[in-house]
Amino acid sequence: MPRIRKLIAMAFALIPLVLVFAASAARAEKRVALVVGNAGYQVGALATPANDAGLIAQTLQAAGFDVVGARDLDQDSLRRALRDFLEKATAAGPDTVAFVYVSGYGVQLEGENYFVPVDAKIARDADVAAEAIRMSDYIRPLGALKLKASIVVLDAARANPFAKSGPPLAGGLALVEPEPGVLIAFNAAPGTVAPEGQGPYGAYAQALAEMLREGGLPLAGVFDRARLRVNDATKGAEVPWHASKVETSLVFFERAPDAPPPAVSNQQTAAIRARPIRDLAAQEAYAAVLERDTLDGYSEFLTAYPDDPMAARVRAIVAARREAITWRRTRIVDTPPAYWSYLRRYPQGPHAADAHRRLAFLAAAFEPPPAFAAIAYDLPPPPPEEIVYIRRPVLVFDDPVFAFAPPPPPPVIFLAPPPPEFVVLAPPPPPVGLFVLPMPIYRPVPVWVSPPAYVAPPPNNVIYNNVHNTVVVNNVTNTVTITNPSGQTQTVPPAVAMAPAAQPAAASPQQAAPAAAPAAAAPQATPAPAAPAAASLAPSLPPSVAQKAATLATQAPQAGAQPSAPGSTATQPAPQPGQPLPGMKGQPLPSPTGTSTTPATPTTPSAAVTPGTSTPTPGSAKPATTPAQGPAAKPATPSSPSAAITPATSSPAPASGAKPATPASQGPAAATPTTPSAATAPATSTPQSGARAKRKTSPSQTPAAKLSPSTPSAAVTPAAPSPAPGASAKPATPPPQTPAAKPLAPTTPSAAITPGTQSPASKPASPPPQVPAAKPPTPAALPAPTKPIIAAPSPPPAAAAKPITPPPQIPAAHPATPPPAKPVAPAAAAAAPAAAPKVAPAQPKGCPAGKTMAVVNGQPVCK
Repeated sequence: MPRIRKLIAMAFALIPLVLVFAASAARAEKRVALVVGNAGYQVGALATPANDAGLIAQTLQAAGFDVVGARDLDQDSLRRALRDFLEKATAAGPDTVAFVYVSGYGVQLEGENYFVPVDAKIARDADVAAEAIRMSDYIRPLGALKLKASIVVLDAARANPFAKSGPPLAGGLALVEPEPGVLIAFNAAPGTVAPEGQGPYGAYAQALAEMLREGGLPLAGVFDRARLRVNDATKGAEVPWHASKVETSLVFFERAPDAPPPAVSNQQTAAIRARPIRDLAAQEAYAAVLERDTLDGYSEFLTAYPDDPMAARVRAIVAARREAITWRRTRIVDTPPAYWSYLRRYPQGPHAADAHRRLAFLAAAFEPPPAFAAIAYDLPPPPPEEIVYIRRPVLVFDDPVFAFAPPPPPPVIFLAPPPPEFVVLAPPPPPVGLFVLPMPIYRPVPVWVSPPAYVAPPPNNVIYNNVHNTVVVNNVTNTVTITNPSGQTQTVPPAVAMAPAAQPAAASPQQAAPAAAPAAAAPQATPAPAAPAAASLAPSLPPSVAQKAATLATQAPQAGAQPSAPGSTATQPAPQPGQPLPGMKGQPLPSPTGTSTTPATPTTPSAAVTPGTSTPTPGSAKPATTPAQGPAAKPATPSSPSAAITPATSSPAPASGAKPATPASQGPAAATPTTPSAATAPATSTPQSGARAKRKTSPSQTPAAKLSPSTPSAAVTPAAPSPAPGASAKPATPPPQTPAAKPLAPTTPSAAITPGTQSPASKPASPPPQVPAAKPPTPAALPAPTKPIIAAPSPPPAAAAKPITPPPQIPAAHPATPPPAKPVAPAAAAAAPAAAPKVAPAQPKGCPAGKTMAVVNGQPVCK
C-alpha cells in the first residue's frame, strides 16, 4: 500500500513537467516567408531584383523560415501568390512569424503603394490601379491575423518609367502607418528613390541579408544597422526606412554564450546611443541620427551642427520626411480643405497632382475659396531652404545638382565592418526553371550563431540543415556539395542534403571519396529532370505559381519545342533582359536547344535513326537522288532514308522503281489519306510491264500519293519482319515486284537486315528497285500486259549472301488485317484506283532447285 501511494505521488509530480513540455511544444515558433523578385519587365529589365530575392530567401531559409519564392510574376500570378501566402500564414497559427519581401518596381498613387508586375502597361496615372498590385490589400489582412510578428519589406523604391503622359506620379513610395504587430520597411525613405545597383546584388538586399545573419540582433536593430550599412555603401545616395508596431521580442539568430566578445561592449554601445545628439561629435552624431531616423533627431542635428558638411544632406532628408508626413496627414483627413491646406504649403510639391486628383474625385475646385478652415498639422511649414529639394520631380540624394559631400564611415561603436564573406558576393548561377529564384552559393554563419532552438524546423530545407556549412547546389548533376568549417567536402544527392542528419559536418575526405562514386555513376541511371530538382533545393514556388509552371512546361512539346533530356542544363534558359517572361501573353517557351518552337515539318528518316523508333514516311515528289533510294516527303531539309538504318529500327517508306521507256502500270494510290495506298495493299500484286527495261535507260522516281502527315499510310507497321523482294538472276533486267504480305505480318527494312534477322537478300551488285505508290496515270496510257511477269527465284535464307553494302530500299508495309480479295488485272487496277484493297494468297517462300517462281492470274506458282 505505501508503494502505491508513492507511485501516485510521483505521477502527480510528473504532471506539471508534462504540461510544461506540452506547452513548450505547442509554443514552437513557426516561420513562413514569401519572397518575390521581379526583374524581367516588358518596359525594361532590372539588373538585381531576382538576385536580391534569391539572397534574402536563402538567408531566411538559414534562419528557419519555410520560404516560398518566385521571380518575374505577372499580375495574375502575383495576386495568387499573395493569396496563397495569406492562407499559409492563417493555417500556421498565432505563434508564427511571417516575412514578405518583394523587389522590383514600386509606385505610389494617392497615398497607396503599388507593386508592379512584369506585364504591367502603365501609360498614365489611371492605369496604376488596374495594372499594379495595391499592397495594402494584403498587408491589412496579414496584420488582422494577429500573428507573433509580420514583416513586409518593399525593395521597390526606384525611378520608374511609368505614367509618362498626363499628371505625374509622386516619386518613391508613400509613407504608411503599419498595422499592430506589423513592421513595414522600404529600401529608400518615403518620397525618395534608390539608385540602381552596379553589382550582382542591390545595396539594400545585401545589407539586410548581412544584418539578418547577425546573432542576437533584435528586429528593430536589424533594420537600423541595415540603414547605416546602405548609407555607407552608397555614399549617402540611399537612406532606407522602416516603421514598426511589433511588440514581441524577435531575433533571427541567437549568439552562443561562448561567442567571441564584440569590439565594443553592449553596455558602452547603449550608453553612447542614449546620449543627446549635441553631446556627440559630429561624425558620431550623424551616425546616431541616421540610426534613429526620426524627424526630431534630424532637426536636433541641424540645430547642433548647422555648418557641418553633413548639414545639407540632413536638411534634404528632413525636407522629404516633412513633406511625406504632411501628405499622410492630408490623405487621412481626405476632405477638400485638407487638400487645399496641403497645396497652400506645397503648391509644387510631389503630391500636388495627387491632391488635384482627390479634389476632382470629391467634385471640389482646385483653387480654394477665399476663406476655408485649414487643418492643423503637427509639423510647422517647411522653411524656404527645404523647398529646393521637394520641387525635384524625383528626389535622389546623390543628385549632382545638390553636390552633397560623401558621408563619413560610421564609427565602429555604431556599426562594425562587414564580414569578409559579405564584402563582395559572387553572382548566383542562372535559374534553371520557370519562375524559380536564383540560388547563390550559401555562405555559412559563424559557428557561434544558430537559429533559435524554439523555432520549428522547416521541411526539406537544405540550408537550414547545413547552416554552418558552405553549400553549393549543382543543378546540372543534381547534387549538393557541402563543405564543413574544417574544409572537408562531401557531394550528396538532394535528399541526403535535406535530411537533418547532414547538418553537423561533412564527411572526412576518406568518406567523401566513396560519396563521389554514385555521382559519377549517375549518368548511367535515369537522371531526374533538372528543373524540379533545382526547385526543391531553392525556395519552393507558391502553389498557384507551381501549377502554372507545370502547365507551361507541358505545353512546350505541344508548341513544337522538343523536351530536353533529363538532367540537361538547358531546361529553361533565363529570359533576356527587357523581354517578356516566357509563356506570358502568347510568348513561346524557349526551346532547350535554342531552336524555333514552330511545329516541326515531318521529314523522312535520316541516316541516324534512333534505335527502337518507327518513322513512317509519306511519299513525296521526285528527289534528286539515285534510283536506289526511296522517295521522301517534302521536308524543310530534303532527306531520304539512308541505307545505314540503326539496328532494331523500322522506318518504312514508299519505294520507287526504274522508269521504263514505255510507261508501266503502277499500283494506284488511295483517293483519301485515311485509306491505305493501293500500291501497298496486299491484295494487289501489281505486275510491272517495265520490268525488263534496260539498265542504261535513265531511271526516274515516281512520286507517291500525298498523304496527310497525321494519317499514317498503309506502309506504317514498325518493327515487323517481312521477306525482302527477291532479285532477278540477270543484273540487266531486275524484275521489280511488290511483295504480298501475310495477314498480321508487319514488315522490316529491306536488305539492311539487323543482325540476327534472317531475310532473303539479293546480290549486292543489283539492288532490286521498289514499286512506288503513285497517282494512277491515264488509263489510255497504260499498256495491257501480254504475258505473266516472270519473277526471279528467291534463294533460301541460309543460302543468301550478306551484302557488303545493303540496299537502301524499304518495302512498304501492309495493313495488319487485309480482307480477302480476288486477283485483279493490272489494267483493271489502274482503271479503278478507289477500289478497296484486296489480299492475295500467301506467296510461296521458295521454289525447288531448277524451278522459278512466276505470277499467273495473280497467283504465284513455281515452274
